Formats: sequence, C-alpha cells, structure tokens
Amino acid sequence: MRGGRTKVSQYVQRTSAQTGVVPMVEYLVVAGGGAGGAATGGGGGAGGMRVGSLSVTVGTSYTVTIGAGGTASGTTNPGLGGNGSNSVFSSITSTGGGGGNSFNDVGANGGSGGGGGGASASNKAGGTGVSGEGNAGGTGKIDQGGGGFDRPPGGGGGAGAVGADAAQLKAGNGGVGLLSLITGTGTYYSGGGGGGTDRNNNQIKGDGGLGGGGAGAQTVGDGAKTATAGTGNTGGGGGGGNAGTPGGEGFGANGGSGIVVVRYPIGMAINGVGGTVTTVGSYRVHTYTSTGTFSFLA
Repeated sequence: MRGGRTKVSQYVQRTSAQTGVVPMVEYLVVAGGGAGGAATGGGGGAGGMRVGSLSVTVGTSYTVTIGAGGTASGTTNPGLGGNGSNSVFSSITSTGGGGGNSFNDVGANGGSGGGGGGASASNKAGGTGVSGEGNAGGTGKIDQGGGGFDRPPGGGGGAGAVGADAAQLKAGNGGVGLLSLITGTGTYYSGGGGGGTDRNNNQIKGDGGLGGGGAGAQTVGDGAKTATAGTGNTGGGGGGGNAGTPGGEGFGANGGSGIVVVRYPIGMAINGVGGTVTTVGSYRVHTYTSTGTFSFLA
C-alpha cells in the first residue's frame, strides 16, 4: 500500500547557523493506538504512522505532541474501546487508532481501524484506516460452526496490513506494523490488537500485530480473562476482551502511546534541541516519548 515508507532520505541541505535558513530533517510520527473492545471484543487499531522529510526554519520552535493510547471501556456491553490520540510534529499529524468494539458492534475508524465485535445475526465490519497512515480493522463474524458460541471478533488494523477477519474457532489477529530504521535500530511500530474469544474453550484468541499490538483475551473455563495492552511508545492497539460466562465478560485492554523521532546528519553546522538526543552513526537523533518542542537554535 505504501511501498518505500521505511526508506529514509539520505539528502540533507548543509546550513550555517543563520536564522531563516531551511535545513531538512527526517521524521517518524506515530499516534496512540486504540483500545480493544470488551466481551468478544475486536482488537484496537494501531495509531497512524507517517514518515518522511520536512523543511524547518532555524530559530523557529516546532510543537511535538505525543498521542496517548486509547482507554478501554469500563463496561462490557456496550464496550467500545476508546480511540488513541493524535501525535504531531510541526505540520505533520498522525491519527489515533480506532477502538475495537464489543459483541454485535462495528469497529471505530482511526489511523488504523478497530476490529468489529463477534456477532449474533450479521457480521460486524472493522473500522476504516487513514490512507497513508494505516489500514482497516477485521470483520467480526456470526457463529462459524465450531461447536456453539463460535462468534469471533476481528483484529485491529496495523500500519502494514489490515486486521484479520474472524474465522472458525479463531479471533482475528492484529495487522502487522511497519519497520523504521530512523533510530539506527530496526523497530516495528503501529501493530494492531488481536481479538478476544467467545464463550467457547476451543476458540483461539487473536495475536497482536508485530509493532506493539496486544493479544486478545483467551477463554479457558469460565469468567473474565486478561487482554494485553498495546506496548507504550509504539502506537500498538490493545487486545479485545473475552466473553466468559454471562456476567463474567472480560474488558478490552488500553492502546499503546505514540512516539515522535526526528533526525539529521551530524555534519550540519547547527544542532537541534529537544527530546532525548543521541548520536547514531552519522546522525543526531531526537526521540520524544512525551510532549515537547524541537528547534534549531540560531
């Protein structure tokens, strides 16, 4: 869908320490992931992921906002997971992931869409993703014939792939994220959350997508089980809750927070300030896990 999104520009304009000159920086902007739905809940959609290069002006301060992960619902029916919050660097905004939904409800739209909940009468679609940032969530299904209570939910979408649709005795897996090399270490971001299981001990939970997606809750015997939250500072979606017994439905899990990374060659005549600054090979890297600012000082 977005071939070359892991490719980073090698060109940066050489500048002097003069206000008004315009250097180029590379960026990674990942939004917060959506929370998983409760009670046969779809997985949360991953936070939107954007990469590229941007001109910045020396002496100008640019806002950096880190999106929080979505918060899981405190009720099970309805039990829509909350959307993640947007992350921002200058003019670049990545969209928070969509929440997964509970039984008989569709997933929420977002950077990547949340998974649809398991269903009794008609399949429930996953939410849509934002073009250039993520993908749609998977579809939750009506009974798939796996021995009763086989109504699995869909997985949350990831930056690299759609969330998986439910299948017989299998909740949808979260969509895989995308690899970034901007920090000097290959890291996957924006994986979708996996769906939780129905009231069927043979149904298998959905796994979280590579890139911080959390796994869904697995029904083993009666009662609510624990879904896995999206990993912090990856934009991963949270896992969906299981059904358990009536009155023992499980909650979904929270989405993971986002991250912003900015880098440029060490050979530039000026240095930036803001975030946690490291030197990796021939690059200076600014990593933000909380809100702040970035600037090249005049």
